[in-house]
This record gives sequence, C-alpha cells and structure tokens, in this order.
Amino acid sequence: MIGHIRHPRDERQAVCGVPAVDVTRWETEDPPRPDYSCEDCLTLLPDAARPDDYQHPIGDATLIDSLRRIVAERQHAKIDGVLVDLWSAGVTITIWDRLKDHHRQRLLTLPSHELNLRCVAIYTRLTSGEGT
Repeated sequence: MIGHIRHPRDERQAVCGVPAVDVTRWETEDPPRPDYSCEDCLTLLPDAARPDDYQHPIGDATLIDSLRRIVAERQHAKIDGVLVDLWSAGVTITIWDRLKDHHRQRLLTLPSHELNLRCVAIYTRLTSGEGT
C-alpha cells in the first residue's frame, strides 16, 4: 500500500491532488521514503512546499501584471498557491487583451486560478473551431 503526502498548504488533499477522504494511508516520515510514497506526491512536493511568488485577492487587477511578468521572464510562478506555467499565463494574457472592459471586470470577480482556467477554456474553444 502506497502512502500519500499531505499537501503543506491544503489539508484537504494530498500533494498529488487526491482528496484527503480518498487517501487510505499517509506517508508521515520526514523525509518521505521513496519506496513507500506516491511517486506523484514525491515529484510535486518541492513545488507544493515553496512559497507563493505572487498573492492577489479576488478583484486585484495586478494579477494580469504578474501573468505578464511570467511571460516576460519565461518562467513558471506560483500565484495564490497554484503553479502557473508559461503557456497558461500567455493564453490568459492573449484572451485578456482581446476582451472588452465589462468582460474583464466579470473575470476579476473570480479567484486567480479560476480566471486562468476560464481564459484557457475560451482559447481552447476558439482554436478548436467550436467558437465559430
């Protein structure tokens, strides 16, 4: 039976994203034992444990500046506990720049990870031909 490592910032899940209620055994050794731990948990643990690069409350328009910085530096970053890769940041900026102001304001009412997911969904719909 393989144990999962509890997420350092979210007690409701393992590092690999498995909900805590579904975990049958937790790996509690420090450092975790590679033979007895979930491989995904071990791989993702360093990024999960690192501090946030940026923090933005809901409605903070400087989130877009942080995403632009990720694109400019060509480096992923952690925003509000979620790792944002270069592609997601670029897609979010691309969609954001083409939206009208009232649509931007609606997106700013979402948490940062939801804003990214919505922009990626819009981009996917547009590039797959479903949006035409």
